[in-house]
Amino acid sequence: MDRPTASTRGILAPDAIGHVFSLRRTPPAADVAHLVERHWVVRWDLGDRPPYRQEVVTHPCVNLVFEPHGAAVFGVQRRRDSRLLRGSGWAVGVKFRPGGFSGFLARPVHEITDRAQALDAVFGADGARLAAEAAARPEPAAKIALAEGFLRERMPPPDPEVELVLAVVADLLEVDPGARVQEIARRHAVSTRTLQRLFRRHVGVGPKWVLRRHRLQEAAEQLAAGERRDWTRLALDLGYFDHAHFIRDFRAVVGRSPAEYEAQCAALAAA
Repeated sequence: MDRPTASTRGILAPDAIGHVFSLRRTPPAADVAHLVERHWVVRWDLGDRPPYRQEVVTHPCVNLVFEPHGAAVFGVQRRRDSRLLRGSGWAVGVKFRPGGFSGFLARPVHEITDRAQALDAVFGADGARLAAEAAARPEPAAKIALAEGFLRERMPPPDPEVELVLAVVADLLEVDPGARVQEIARRHAVSTRTLQRLFRRHVGVGPKWVLRRHRLQEAAEQLAAGERRDWTRLALDLGYFDHAHFIRDFRAVVGRSPAEYEAQCAALAAA
């Protein structure tokens, strides 16, 4: 798999990058890149400034995250991720491709959807050792190298189901926003029900959820850039039947209406 399977969209109020916190993304080593999308490092130092709430419209990806208080595996988060940044801090993450964590988990991935588990709960004593070794190494690159070595030692054998899921996920990033799951399933010569079952087992959410999430990430990106003010046109371009359904979905995921979110982004950009 040499195609992207997760976008870089989804960070709400993206003008906060570079002003409130820094974000660095790096590619994985070649021998783990078929299962790992990328690594990421976030740092912040607010000094005397008030806390800042950073939110993300999440991807259909599992993340392995090192933080000052410990390390954990985060399943796909169906809600937006919300973190209150205070003082100074950091986080270093391994972002798996959708389906890429399946072979490292001894159970279906949907069982950790919307959950965070300490490394020892997922990998036993080996996970506890990884967390301790990473905590002893302050540099993000060292933590990432440890994580990659840990995964390399446990690399699962090729799985045709995971390979199919990865191919479908890559397609979902490129299809027309109005595409339907049935069309995608036919393109890959499987039934809709089979595709739903494979996504539940290996990704943790269904293909319809992934399509809808891509739509909303695209909408949030356009609104943050101040590019769209015609909600009806935007809704239709994203595959919605009308703007009412779009606004309902947007508010449910982002926590505010498109107009409110656009105003928030404009205020942050002007600050």
